[in-house]
Amino acid sequence: MTRRVTSFDVARLAGVSQSTVSRALRNLPNITPATRAKVARAATELRYVPLQSGRSLSTRITGRIAVVSEALTNPFYPQLLEPLRQRLADQGYQTVLIGDHEDDALTVAALSDGSYDGVIDTTASRTSRLPRAMAEAGLPCVLVNRMTDDPDELSCTFDDEAGAARLAGLLIELGHTDFALIAGPEQYSTSARRERGLRTALDEAGLWIPDRRTKHVEFGADSGHRAALELLAQPQRASVLFCLNDVLALGALNAATSLELDVPGDVSVVGFDDIAIAGWDRFALTTVRCDLEALAAEAVDMLTRLVRGLTVDGSRTIEVEVVARQTHAAAKAAVVR
Repeated sequence: MTRRVTSFDVARLAGVSQSTVSRALRNLPNITPATRAKVARAATELRYVPLQSGRSLSTRITGRIAVVSEALTNPFYPQLLEPLRQRLADQGYQTVLIGDHEDDALTVAALSDGSYDGVIDTTASRTSRLPRAMAEAGLPCVLVNRMTDDPDELSCTFDDEAGAARLAGLLIELGHTDFALIAGPEQYSTSARRERGLRTALDEAGLWIPDRRTKHVEFGADSGHRAALELLAQPQRASVLFCLNDVLALGALNAATSLELDVPGDVSVVGFDDIAIAGWDRFALTTVRCDLEALAAEAVDMLTRLVRGLTVDGSRTIEVEVVARQTHAAAKAAVVR
C-alpha cells in the first residue's frame, strides 16, 4: 500500500518547516510570496492533499463550490459569476470565489485542502495543470468558457469558432476585404478558437489577414486601445477592426474616436461576448451574443452531477448569435493615407 504524502514530506522538499507548510497552504499571514510559491510547487509535485477537515465526517460534503475567476475588472466575469452563484444556490451550494494565480501550483494548493466539493474554473489556459491536479485529488472540476488541449478534461463553452465565422461572414457580405485582428493571448482557447473561426471564414472567401494587421494582446480596454492606434496608423487602413472580445472592441472604439475617425463610416469595429455595456446607446457595438444564463445552467448541471457521483456525457457547447448594431457598415473604397 502506497504511503500517504504528508506535510512533512512537503516541508522536506521545499526546505522549510512543517509549520511553515501549514501556514502557507492555509494562506495565513507572515509567509512571503516566494515561500508560499515554493511550498505550493512542492505540494503539487508530491500530489499532496491535506486532510479534509472541512468536510462533514459522515457525508464528506462541504456544501461549497470553488469558482476560480479572473480579475473582476473585466465586466464579463461579474456577469458570469452571478448566474453561476444563483444556479449553485438553487442546488444548495455556497459559492466561494478563488482568485486566479499566475502559478497553477498556488491555485491547486488553495483548492486541495478539502474545503470544497467541486471546482468551476473560468481561467484555464490551454496547457493548465489545474484540471489534472483536481482529478488526481479526487475533486470534480468543470472548465467554463475555457478549454485545455486535453479533450478528456470536461468543459462548458460557447461555440466560439462558429460565432466568429458568422460575424466575419456578415462583414464579407457587406463587401469588406481588409480586416485587422485584435486578439487575446494565444494560450487561451477563447482567443484561439475565435481567431480560427475568423480565419476559416476569410479563407473560404479567398481573403486573409497579413501579420502586420494582427495584434495579440491581453484582454483589456487599454490593450485594445493601444493595438487599435497602431493598426489605424498603418498607411493603408483596414476597413474592419475585428476584436475577439467586447472589452478589446470598446478600447478600439475609443482609439478611433481619439483619431477623429467615424465608426462605422471610416472603419467598422466589432466585438464578441455581448457584455451589458456593449448594448448601451453610446456604444451600440456589433458583436456576438453569448448566453451566460445558459452557460451557467449547463456548467452547474455538469458539476453537480459529478459531485453526486453521476456520469457526464462529455463536454457541452452553447450556441451563440450575431447581434448587428451600429458599429459596422458596408465597405467603402480602400482608404490610402
